[in-house]
Amino acid sequence: MAKIVVLGATGYAGGLAAHALVNRGARPVLAGRNEAALAQLASELGDLPYQVADATDLASLHLLVDPGDVLVTTVGPFHRLGSLVAQAAADRGAHYIDSTGEVGFVRDVLEKHGEQAQARGAVMLPAFGNDYVPGILAAGYALQEWGEQVANLQVGYFLSGETSGNSDMSQGTRTTMLESLTFPTLTWEKGRIQEQRTGSQTEKFSIHGEQRAAILVSGTEVLFLPREFPQLQSVTVFNGWSPGAERVVPLFSKALGALRSTKFGREKIDAALQKTAGPSGGPDAEQRARTGIQNIAIARDRTGRPLGQVLVEGPNAYDFTAEVMAWAATELIDGHFRTSGVVGPIAAFGFAELAAACAEIGLRRTV
Repeated sequence: MAKIVVLGATGYAGGLAAHALVNRGARPVLAGRNEAALAQLASELGDLPYQVADATDLASLHLLVDPGDVLVTTVGPFHRLGSLVAQAAADRGAHYIDSTGEVGFVRDVLEKHGEQAQARGAVMLPAFGNDYVPGILAAGYALQEWGEQVANLQVGYFLSGETSGNSDMSQGTRTTMLESLTFPTLTWEKGRIQEQRTGSQTEKFSIHGEQRAAILVSGTEVLFLPREFPQLQSVTVFNGWSPGAERVVPLFSKALGALRSTKFGREKIDAALQKTAGPSGGPDAEQRARTGIQNIAIARDRTGRPLGQVLVEGPNAYDFTAEVMAWAATELIDGHFRTSGVVGPIAAFGFAELAAACAEIGLRRTV
């Protein structure tokens, strides 16, 4: 019988995903490096099965999954620790879901494993959480409403509620956001992927009458939406989680990008990031209850004329990520998907099904 495996189950995001799966009636296999921690969590969640595996050991990863299984992984940073995990899933013909926010990693998975996964009938869903399902959902609503008229999309990510800076973020999120300053941002322009400096553009988005600033970042909207909607001329993604970032990020990204171009610089950046990412773990349930997510998609025609905008709003980013990964895992294990390969959320499940699942989780269109 096919099974769901959660790799990184004893970490912050993995633990939330494991709980979400159990709440949906699943009995996932918990996996990670620390056997004692796995045994304790497995007992707390109802004597679940568990298995020791290491993200840096391909042989142990191959032993985790069989064809038709679902491998859910939250082990990052993904550009350092995710490659072998994705390879193991592709090699074994297992479905795959991860929680990365690293678009460069997603691009690698798409290029390296797309044909292999498709040939094996497996679905690989990288970045299937708050990064970047809500933005794709908002864009999907816009594409449903204005159809072939939509040629240009701008997608914005924001937080709502009582935000308080780093305490609202997990260590993994902080690491990803800091590291993103050292890598180029991907955009879709004139029918192809292009690279720009992170934070090199700032845009204003209107949310409930308030103007909110956001900086240019990468998003998998750039990779997946043009494949499914070939009329798109441009897709850009912006992040407004940190007010004031538009004043400092361009300077940091320019300096760090230059530093990363040398081996010495990369080593120095990696060492500094390990010190500045903060303590492990993430916000507790009480902290998560104070914040929500807001994602906006602005649609324009071929001349740049605005067609309209869509706003979706929902629960805390980490709660949403855990729940949407759990939903996708249960859908895949039951064979409820539309296509195989490395694909985006709409291609995998269909827009109506994705929208209904997100609404059930609490992410709904409000404008």
